[in-house]
Amino acid sequence: MGAPAFTVGDMVATRKAFGDALSLAGEKSKNLVVLDADVTNSVMTHVFGKKFPDRHFNMGIAEQDMVDTAAGFALAGKLPVACSFSIFLTGVAWQQIRNGICYPNLNVKLVGSHAGIQTGEDGATHQALEDIAIMRTIPNMKVFCPADAVEMKKMLPVVLGDYGPAYIRLSRQAVPVIYDDFYSFKIGKGDVLMDGDDIGIIATGTLVSSCLAAAEKLKASGMSVRLVNMSTIKPIDSILIEETARKVKMLVTAEDHQVTGGLSGAVAEVLSQTFPKKLYKIGMHDRFGESGKSADLYKKYKFDAEGVFEQLINWWKDAR
Repeated sequence: MGAPAFTVGDMVATRKAFGDALSLAGEKSKNLVVLDADVTNSVMTHVFGKKFPDRHFNMGIAEQDMVDTAAGFALAGKLPVACSFSIFLTGVAWQQIRNGICYPNLNVKLVGSHAGIQTGEDGATHQALEDIAIMRTIPNMKVFCPADAVEMKKMLPVVLGDYGPAYIRLSRQAVPVIYDDFYSFKIGKGDVLMDGDDIGIIATGTLVSSCLAAAEKLKASGMSVRLVNMSTIKPIDSILIEETARKVKMLVTAEDHQVTGGLSGAVAEVLSQTFPKKLYKIGMHDRFGESGKSADLYKKYKFDAEGVFEQLINWWKDAR
């Protein structure tokens, strides 16, 4: 039996899709083991654990121990998936990830949920806004951030089948489904959701749906927009980035993350080597988040569709 089908327009959290996809992966791979840090229901590993209790391990509130145990499983020939909140997985267990997994290049998959200010009421201490930057600087680590539930469902088996350390970033709240079941995920490849030559937007994760709604509004007003979903942050699609930069008059990145070191940093690194161009950035600009409802925070920081649209219009006026 396959993972549940999602319909375009449905509101589904990527962590929900992850739980379903993980359970399906467990049916196909007897070597797959799942670990979490006492957040079984939050990261949706309970779906796997209910079906495969002998292959699910709740390590307690001990991310460092969890990561080292995952490394041990990998050395024993298993395929471990270690899961926690993004802020604690990439922060508390950073040394274990770097030295215990990436240095020996072990086949361990890390999944961080509740990333970005979209996490909401838990506030700044729980809103991972640095995890992409932290993970992509470590040698051998690949970094992924799905835009919706369908992409998560398609991404997981590909990442599990690719040898080496990997980090997948998930959202707490539901986001619109933008893909149908015919979508095919490929590591290191961005996806052009809309094509145009006035404004180019390269977005990742939860900001993809906001940018898509804003782009549709711009299109209705006569503007031409190219929107790229960059769900692989490392290895990043440098060819598509350069192609987009050359094609459009104004280039923008969008992410629920610090602009320093995140998607915008990765894009800027590519542009500095291929096609230097002014880059406008939607994201957190050297500040922490705060407690509040997810929708209210997205409105305040202009991460929702209306806020993205407003920023793009203002920048377009300045750019011209």
